Amino acid sequence: MERVDLGRGAWIAYEPAWLTQEEADALQSELTASLPWEQRPIVVAGREVMQPRLMAWAGALPYRYSGQTLDPAPATPTLDALTARVSEACGTTFNHVVVNRYRDGKDNIGRHADAEPELGWLPTIASLSLGARRKFVLARKGRRKSRHLRLAHGSLLVMGGSLQHTWYHSVPKDGSTEERLNLTFRTLIGPPGTRQPGGWVDAMRARAAR
Repeated sequence: MERVDLGRGAWIAYEPAWLTQEEADALQSELTASLPWEQRPIVVAGREVMQPRLMAWAGALPYRYSGQTLDPAPATPTLDALTARVSEACGTTFNHVVVNRYRDGKDNIGRHADAEPELGWLPTIASLSLGARRKFVLARKGRRKSRHLRLAHGSLLVMGGSLQHTWYHSVPKDGSTEERLNLTFRTLIGPPGTRQPGGWVDAMRARAAR
């Protein structure tokens, strides 16, 4: 996949047909039927609300975000194989996957950044989309600058560099009546609160000096 430079060390890459139609159809059907879906509470603007979507996850380490902790959970053989395949495509060893299930266009995820310390300073995060084509919005922090993609069935989006520190992302509500699954693959460097030395600017300078 070809990277798109977003400035200040942030980048994305997008492959609209990373899976074939047949692979994507079969994977969506299997995951929808087999994963243990939950609707969990999160903290937004200081108050607890229920997430407007369902979710499942897998990984040997706990992952904490938005006031909740996802306890370690075993991966199914399908998720294990898919994590290995995505890791190879991205040149990154992912060890945690979150699967969000958007039941229709009312389900959404608000503007946020995946900048938890246990992800490291320059995390690479891969996002595999299955089902309904939905708008993915990137918004530059501190500026009125944004761009968006329509994430296709079977597509793979990769976010890297400083993106989680310089941009927000979201999937807003729309009029869709179809379901969508989104699998996000991450690398946790340790349990919640684990922090690399320095900061993302230091990490960018070190990478540039190699």
